[in-house]
Amino acid sequence: MTFVLRDYQEQAVAKTLESFGTHQAVLCVLATGTGKTVIASHVAKHFSDKGRILLLAHREELIFQGQKTLEQVTGSHPEIEMADSWANRSLWGRNIVCSTYQTQIAGRDGGRMNRFDPSDFVLVIADEAHHAVSASQRKVLDYYRQNPNLKVLGLTATPDRFDEEALGQVFQDVSFEFDILDGINGGWLVPIQQQAVYVEGLDFSNVRTTAGDLNGKDLAAVLEYEQNLHEMTTPILDLCGDKKTLIFTVTVAQAERMAEILNRHKPESAEFVTGETPKDYRRKLFEGYAAGQFQYLVNVGVATEGFDEPAIQYVVMGRPTKSRSLFAQMAGRGTRPLPGIVDGLPDAQARQAAIAASGKPFVSIVDFVGNAGRHKLMHATDVLGGKYSDEIVELATRNAEKSSKPVDIATELVKAEREIARRARMREEARARAKLKLRSQYTTSNINPFDVLDIVPCRVPRWYKGRPITSRQKNCLEKFGVNIPEDLSFVHASQLIDTLIKNRQAGKPSYKQARVLRRNGYNVDTMSFQDARQAIDELAANGWRRPRFMQKRAAV
Repeated sequence: MTFVLRDYQEQAVAKTLESFGTHQAVLCVLATGTGKTVIASHVAKHFSDKGRILLLAHREELIFQGQKTLEQVTGSHPEIEMADSWANRSLWGRNIVCSTYQTQIAGRDGGRMNRFDPSDFVLVIADEAHHAVSASQRKVLDYYRQNPNLKVLGLTATPDRFDEEALGQVFQDVSFEFDILDGINGGWLVPIQQQAVYVEGLDFSNVRTTAGDLNGKDLAAVLEYEQNLHEMTTPILDLCGDKKTLIFTVTVAQAERMAEILNRHKPESAEFVTGETPKDYRRKLFEGYAAGQFQYLVNVGVATEGFDEPAIQYVVMGRPTKSRSLFAQMAGRGTRPLPGIVDGLPDAQARQAAIAASGKPFVSIVDFVGNAGRHKLMHATDVLGGKYSDEIVELATRNAEKSSKPVDIATELVKAEREIARRARMREEARARAKLKLRSQYTTSNINPFDVLDIVPCRVPRWYKGRPITSRQKNCLEKFGVNIPEDLSFVHASQLIDTLIKNRQAGKPSYKQARVLRRNGYNVDTMSFQDARQAIDELAANGWRRPRFMQKRAAV
């Protein structure tokens, strides 16, 4: 089977190989459903004639998926080192090994990893790398990194913000980032709608925090309460209709009882699966769910990773969390488009149109809202808002929760960004007016490019802190006519360039046009490139004073 890489996948492979030129361990951040294993397999193909390759994951499903994709891309059949399967321990065996972290440290004398010589390996692929900061998984990576020439590729979807510093201790560089919002904007993933459902009995204010997330025992006392289960199940039945639905819960008791209540209303419509479900029966449940034999799959921590079912149209958050990574994994189970919808189409606009016209135009997140108390619980806005400031995300969250109807989260974030930018602009104008009271004229040459583009500087991940603008970014911004601030960072330069390119593709005013028009009090947010050109011509014809008949139309 031949894989035709998508444009961002080609970039990810190229950037990762480039990063390996100067770093030993690099991290690739890609949203669920965008093909992390495909990208890793193409990187592995580059190293396949140089020595052995090891794929590490922490779930059986991920091991078998990785084995299949690696074989399709590299042409070499990987061996499995897991449970009763044993890979050849020597360099003369097959050159790719797939194994779980648990297998590697299992057994006496330091674990099964001691069967292998680190010097035989040239590449280790650490799937779901947000787990790589744990002591047990660091132990495995450190064992193989005894080989000073070893390259380590970490793969993860959306890491928690508090994980970034820890991941920075394992990985020296982030070679590529492509989050859920990038996937949606590129037409590779379906848009996310959120429906906030308020349940009066859900009170998490007294729930303790353990290891960075809500305490499981405390949550169980709230979520296993019969009245709360009925109050959560009723809107699931009403909102999800007959659409395929995936439900996340906290405990086995909650999952079992929720499936029972659903089946009381719609017989044989729900099944539940947990970590205690026998693997053979679990596979049959997944197969039956994919075949449409039942509508609701209620799960406890089983469908967060390594579970792919593109037909899911509703994801129900029956468990609150403070972990952005966990919420992203849950939401990501529903962001894949239906098979055969987007590949082969020429551009993002065509892919978005194909998704909109398909049987799955979006995925809906049913998010139960109660009294969070002191806790900052995650919502869909946090997942899509990874590159937005906290202020923008919080405003978008408040607006989404106020709505009685499903809202498109990407749209809410854009609205919130514009509102925050408007408020900042008003504060800046107020400060300028205050200075005008002291002097008859006031001018400044310090033009903030973010104000011109009406955007708010995004959040800088910790692993990018202190990284300066590159010469390539500088040249690109100068071509757009941007006066580059002295303290502009790598991340904010990327944000400006992305916005400028998207504006040009959308036919919006150029940076130079926007700068001239905003300086003269025009609102360019709804203007096209041609509108801006006409407004500037009229402005110039009037001696660079705004024509009177334009003032009402152009006022900010």
